[in-house]
Amino acid sequence: MDNLVTISNLSVVFNKDKKIIDNISFDIPKGKTVALVGESGSGKTITALSILKLLPSAATNADGEIIYNNKNLLANTDQQMQKIRGKNFTTIFQEPMLSLNPLHTIDRQIEEIITTHSNSSTKSARLKTLELLKEVGLEEIAKRPNIYSYELSGGQRQRVMIAMSIANNPDLLIADEPTTALDVSVQIQILELLKKLQKKLNMSILFISHDLSVVKHMADFICVMKEGKIIEKNTKDEVFNNPIHNYTKELINSQNKKRENEFIKNSILNVENLKVWYPIKKGILKKTVDHVKAINNLSFNLNKKETIGIVGESGSGKTSLVLAILKLINSEGKIKINNLELSNLKQKEFKKLRKDIQIVFQDPFSSLSPRMTVEQIVSEGLYVHYPDISVDEKNLKVESILNEVGLKYSETYNRFPHEFSGGQRQRIAIARALILNPKILILDEPTSALDITIQKQIIDLLNNLQKKYLISYLFISHDMKVIKSVADNILVLKNGNLIESGNTDEIFNNPKNDYTKTLLSAVI
Repeated sequence: MDNLVTISNLSVVFNKDKKIIDNISFDIPKGKTVALVGESGSGKTITALSILKLLPSAATNADGEIIYNNKNLLANTDQQMQKIRGKNFTTIFQEPMLSLNPLHTIDRQIEEIITTHSNSSTKSARLKTLELLKEVGLEEIAKRPNIYSYELSGGQRQRVMIAMSIANNPDLLIADEPTTALDVSVQIQILELLKKLQKKLNMSILFISHDLSVVKHMADFICVMKEGKIIEKNTKDEVFNNPIHNYTKELINSQNKKRENEFIKNSILNVENLKVWYPIKKGILKKTVDHVKAINNLSFNLNKKETIGIVGESGSGKTSLVLAILKLINSEGKIKINNLELSNLKQKEFKKLRKDIQIVFQDPFSSLSPRMTVEQIVSEGLYVHYPDISVDEKNLKVESILNEVGLKYSETYNRFPHEFSGGQRQRIAIARALILNPKILILDEPTSALDITIQKQIIDLLNNLQKKYLISYLFISHDMKVIKSVADNILVLKNGNLIESGNTDEIFNNPKNDYTKTLLSAVI
């Protein structure tokens, strides 16, 4: 098998003493996909940046070779690398909104890539741009290409990035977590598009991801990275079927975890015929001409110690459902918590009920105040609902709940959120919610921003806390693997409608709706 790129004994040092990449070697064969797998900080992105010679100023290549066309790229000047980047080697990043220039139209950005690396005229570059947009499935956008990135959806923006990356028929495409920020149904479309383009162009792909289901869909070969070293490398089938290293086994097993729980048949939350309609107003008098039906006639029951998984793509109504239950937006229909109908409660009465229903958000970094210590963050709810609580009692409760979520009180209480890792910050967010002893906990994508091993830890923690305190969970996610490991029952939403519901085994083993089948197609 011919190799396009050969990496031999590559090491990268930060600040002259810290080895970020430690003597790694692997090949990228022509026309094949090699996946780099591992958690944050394992060295995946630094490896990719080394190939492009785009390392941060604090980094140096201590040793090794990156051979392409019989030349060591590490010996190239910046001028030589500029000719390779964007032409022979191209990239797609995780967040297309940050990769595209919001001040330039998308056609101009694609044309620039073409004209920078060829002698194409403006007219031929424009024609090629339209062809590229059609090739990546943006036929409608090709009819009006002079639009800006903020006018596109996440999936459309990623397709524009792919169009830019294949504009000059590259030898190697480096895809760094290209689908992490996308809904699962869009994710599968992007992966299929990449495979189709790879076959057509005979292009090699270096695919960086922490999601093994995506890697299984894409890769021919896999390199597993941990702490700057490649601890295992082999064909995809060998890595998945006969993993050798314990860390690789842990990664694979963490994605195949099954839910084991028995809930108590005692309804704690009852939703009947819930409607959340947003009016569409037009004209000088702002007359309502139609409605956006964010939630349309939704009914379900949540029992004590039960977890209901709520799945669906962006715009399916998941967030509107949560806001309605929390009484943060207007809705029609009945919402009962402990047999108390929310619409009958006055604001003061509902405030007392709020402590029984708490929420944990997707990104703990943005949901925790950077100006407050952990002790202040976790205890804030106590002062709202128990204003007369003594300092000693408050401190005891904070210490108890921090220990409960796996954080040592003495090492965390006086520190700020930025001093913690993503997983630790999510534990702080869970502690803040649990300190009020809620009966219902809403979890809005609580693991999607976390590495797979940290994901597993948080899911295990939530399952243990549920068993101990008999809490009920509403778990919102687009990741069906996570839902499988936490949910007793599942609600599948699309465009505000409940299209399928049932227990987890039933949904996974015998889905009835085509949309549910699409969601499940991305699962290992």
